Amino acid sequence: MHLAEISKCDNALRRDKLVIWFLEIGKKRGEKEFPMKKKVLAALIIAVGLLAGCGDDELPSPVQVTPQPMNTATPAPEESVSPSQPEEEEPSMEDGMKANGENHPIGQRTVVDGKMQSYLTGEWKDEGVVKRRNMAVMINNLLQALPQYGISEASIIYEAPVEGRITRLMGFFEDYDDLDHIGSVRSSRDYFIFEALAYESIYCNWGLARPWVEELINSDQVDNVSTAVAGINKPASDATYKRIERGSNIAVEHTGYLFIDGYGKDVERLGYDTDYTNRFTQAFSFADEGYIATYESYPDATKIYPGGTQANAGGYGKHNPCFEYNAEERVYYRTQYGQKHIDEMNNEQLSVTNVIFKVCHGEERFPDNDQYDYLAFDVDGTGDAYIFTNGKVIKGTWQRKDERYSPNMFYDENGNEIVLNQGKTWICCIWKEYDEFIHYE
Repeated sequence: MHLAEISKCDNALRRDKLVIWFLEIGKKRGEKEFPMKKKVLAALIIAVGLLAGCGDDELPSPVQVTPQPMNTATPAPEESVSPSQPEEEEPSMEDGMKANGENHPIGQRTVVDGKMQSYLTGEWKDEGVVKRRNMAVMINNLLQALPQYGISEASIIYEAPVEGRITRLMGFFEDYDDLDHIGSVRSSRDYFIFEALAYESIYCNWGLARPWVEELINSDQVDNVSTAVAGINKPASDATYKRIERGSNIAVEHTGYLFIDGYGKDVERLGYDTDYTNRFTQAFSFADEGYIATYESYPDATKIYPGGTQANAGGYGKHNPCFEYNAEERVYYRTQYGQKHIDEMNNEQLSVTNVIFKVCHGEERFPDNDQYDYLAFDVDGTGDAYIFTNGKVIKGTWQRKDERYSPNMFYDENGNEIVLNQGKTWICCIWKEYDEFIHYE
């Protein structure tokens, strides 16, 4: 990660190297072309197959692997097929994987009846939604802040430890037009911003950890719609961030929400591009329509604990999240704090299709000062990864190049890119020094 202005400490990484790393990284830009893909009829694919991956410091305020190329072979001419129409013959679960173990990823994306397959979920959505830059919103995950509102609409949720040994969430929203508000919204940490840059997100936060975030968020690297007591050069309008009364026993910092109408006006006012650039690279490879990435030869993992089953200082111990697989629905339901993780908007339990553990080196920025127990995580480079999909676990690696728009890529033990199943994905940043607490069964 580009760990900016890290305080002096005797831990593994030295300040001088990390600061240089952060300063240099902002100059790099990947020039990857927008990966357009073609949809192949499921029946044709089957025929071919038969032949042959807190406490805030702000004041309360109003391994190395080489990526494998995507399958870009040009299919035979085909008739247009509406995504809303079922295939004549849906492949079975076993048909979702070739005999040699190679999954069927989405090929080149095309527009069919005004819809495209999402770069964040692989699902068919309106073309305008798919091409529009997503918004990355910092979301409070303290017990006092629950339930969150609108979080179930996020295509990707990123979770990472913050000071106090709790976690904070960042939701990547692409289909948000029907939402009124999202929250409660909380403050920024620099490693969240670096992850958001990989998705060309418009970054949204209420407050920031000074001094590490202040220079970064005000740089040309980051398009943000932010508010704070101080430290934001181009603050959002009062229409974007508002407080919602939640009762006298709820602290004010748990009452701030982002309102979609105001957000759209601020994006226009600030002059941000609303569509992805031609540098944008999709983060994940998804199984194509009608196929299941089965990974039948891999171990079962139907209960997943990023922080183990006992309290520890790795950031997940206080609220003990768990993802439990539902084989009938092929999704993982989330619990934390000993209860279902609920979205207040619809009173439904959060569920995702894929869960990823991204193991990263971390350290305390002030190891001898509990009052300023800020953390830093190395979210660029490479490291171990655990990918959970279809009730299976694939132990492999993650890789993110030192570029502004370089996405996280995930590979199996043989260096093959992981193919996820279509749907939402939850990514947990795991503190490497506490990865012994990872548990699944």
